Amino acid sequence: MTVYFIGAGPGAPDLITLRGARLLGECRTCLYAGSLVPGELLDLCPDGATLVDTARMPLTDIIDHVVAAHDRGDNIARLHSGDLSIYSALAEQQRELRARGIPYEIVPGVPAFAAAAAALDTELTVPGVGQSLLITRVSTLSTDMPPGEDLAELAATGVTLALHLAAHRAEQIVEDLTPYYGADCPTATVAFASRPNQQVVRSPLHRLPEALDAAEIRKTAVIFVGRVLDAAAHPEVTDSYLYSHARMTKLRKDPHP
Repeated sequence: MTVYFIGAGPGAPDLITLRGARLLGECRTCLYAGSLVPGELLDLCPDGATLVDTARMPLTDIIDHVVAAHDRGDNIARLHSGDLSIYSALAEQQRELRARGIPYEIVPGVPAFAAAAAALDTELTVPGVGQSLLITRVSTLSTDMPPGEDLAELAATGVTLALHLAAHRAEQIVEDLTPYYGADCPTATVAFASRPNQQVVRSPLHRLPEALDAAEIRKTAVIFVGRVLDAAAHPEVTDSYLYSHARMTKLRKDPHP
């Protein structure tokens, strides 16, 4: 029997992958991350499936449910919000399953930053403006950042930032980023991306705290910071080589590059 770690996507129930939806329909036990996972996805589970809300469970209880389902001979869907590759608390679950010899498989989902970029109607890598995206967060009392990953240190790169789990620390963001990005650098915050209550807030960096306060955004948000958010304002913008005459000419000369 196998545990399938499934990325449920950012919130809209139809943003789960086809593979994830198929596996949900095949697993007799589903452990899901509470309200972070749309309830409509649970309707994909088989009739009579065991559904376990893990939102308030410590890891030991979650693993106990997995072991019990495994002993029953059930395939298990472990349904997480977003994508499993970032901020999913996956590593400790993997460690416990490996120690018990329980096989598992990771099924990727749509990450929150991708859904947020779609809500902004923007590409995050624009030629001539920005070709890098740094995904990070800020230190909190519960989880500190490791050495070398403090926001002020990462800001020195100057690349476009996608800040997760950080809406409650807007003042710190402004303090850490202003020396590198400038007070007028554009920011865009998307809360509850892809959900019916989705919010989009744009502001220059120095006004970020008051903008988030006015919108009452405290969590479940991605904050983007970077000039790419206003790419058209930069005369150095260039078109992608992908559609260029130079590339088309090269392809005609060499149809198998």
